[in-house]
Amino acid sequence: MLGNLVRYLDSIVARDPAPRSRWEVLLYPGVWALFWHRIAHSLFKARLFFLARMVNHLSRFFTAIDIHPGATIGKNFFIDHGFTVIGETAEIGDNVTIYQCVTLGGTNPTSGVGGKRHPTLQDNVIVGSGAQIIGPVTIGKRARIGASAVVTESVPDGATMIGVKARSTLVSAETYAKQFMPYGTPCKEPCEPAPNQRVDELEEQIALLREQVDALTNAAAEREEAESGGPACKGV
Repeated sequence: MLGNLVRYLDSIVARDPAPRSRWEVLLYPGVWALFWHRIAHSLFKARLFFLARMVNHLSRFFTAIDIHPGATIGKNFFIDHGFTVIGETAEIGDNVTIYQCVTLGGTNPTSGVGGKRHPTLQDNVIVGSGAQIIGPVTIGKRARIGASAVVTESVPDGATMIGVKARSTLVSAETYAKQFMPYGTPCKEPCEPAPNQRVDELEEQIALLREQVDALTNAAAEREEAESGGPACKGV
């Protein structure tokens, strides 16, 4: 058991450059939230729903992280900072990293599959701060969800999703993002241009086209004038 704890703490140190030792990691709210969730989840599986909810509420009070007792969570799960909400039917694989203010939210129970309302995050997924993943969607292995992205559809393995509604950065997963990506958000990698940037580019192109049209119009007028021998003379 001690060995498992050490391996878990080391997995967090490998993903977070802030702690100087394992002892610091033991103070992280995400670590304590996961500890209390393991207890609450055991009670939930034993159908001791009220006790499970009590543990859940105590954990939320002390950590500001709300993990429903029914959520299934794999090994080495790391919530950096906190203020995260994870719903009842959420499933989280191994080595998943979630940053602050993330919601793994649900949809109308009638729209789920077999009562499943919340997302499934497969192994090694990274979810950036403020991201919202809604509904019974599946986030594939090694996928990255950028900060503040809103995901309502399943994401393939290795994809990086950004924006509202989230869209792929269209970078090949075979050659990209094989290593851990802090915050799940590419900063210096090629991404689709932001909407405002695209509008600015279109306005510049329109202005250039107007200049070219004006230049062609003036040239045509000068040529016409030269061919007619100068401006027409007015009558005396």
